[in-house]
Amino acid sequence: MDSINKLHQETNQPNGSLLPVIIALLVGLIVIVIFFFLKKRAFPRKYFLLTGLCDSGKTLIFSQFLYSKNAETFTSIAENLGVHEFDNKSVRVVDIPGHERLREKFFDQYKNSAKGVVFVVDSVTLQKDIKDVADYLYTVLIDSAISPCDILILCNKQDETLAKGASAIKTLLEKEINLVRKTRSSQLQSIDNSERKSVFLGREGQDFDFSHLRQNVQVLGCSAKENDLKSLADWIASA
Repeated sequence: MDSINKLHQETNQPNGSLLPVIIALLVGLIVIVIFFFLKKRAFPRKYFLLTGLCDSGKTLIFSQFLYSKNAETFTSIAENLGVHEFDNKSVRVVDIPGHERLREKFFDQYKNSAKGVVFVVDSVTLQKDIKDVADYLYTVLIDSAISPCDILILCNKQDETLAKGASAIKTLLEKEINLVRKTRSSQLQSIDNSERKSVFLGREGQDFDFSHLRQNVQVLGCSAKENDLKSLADWIASA
């Protein structure tokens, strides 16, 4: 009889030992869920970020879009914040300084609260600045904090004679980002395959295309000088 009881106890022991493990897993899951919702509440996504290189026209776009003023602009050393009123809602817009020594600081400050990102491109000087533009755009697109956001590449200065159209700019950027991606990927050769895959922009084995991204990326034209910002207004209104 004693041997039978002993056998019965040994048989039941594994099931009993699983109970603490199950409880620990449930507690861990609850903590993760609570942390996720607290983080979401701590960083409500309410801002539209205007970013891009210096002299692309971000601050003029900001001034025209929010205040309908063709204000004289200069290189910003701090962010500009404002509210644009639509018929049935208002949106918060942040103009991020374009200088490379400043833009990372302010972009990092607002990226977790971003609802959408407007990357402004100078349609006239893009050919000359294509490497710098593509490199910064790549940095923005690969940032995990931006993965839930829609992206608008806004091609400014469409009123000027030498301006490239939005379609041509899209093609140029995709080709240049493909080169940036190869350069960045080669710098990660010492990192294991799983981490390389997690930071790869687009699809492995295919040339870069904006349609390959998880974000909805649109490329549209505008002219801040002529106060032609309908494409921006429509995009923000639909976001």
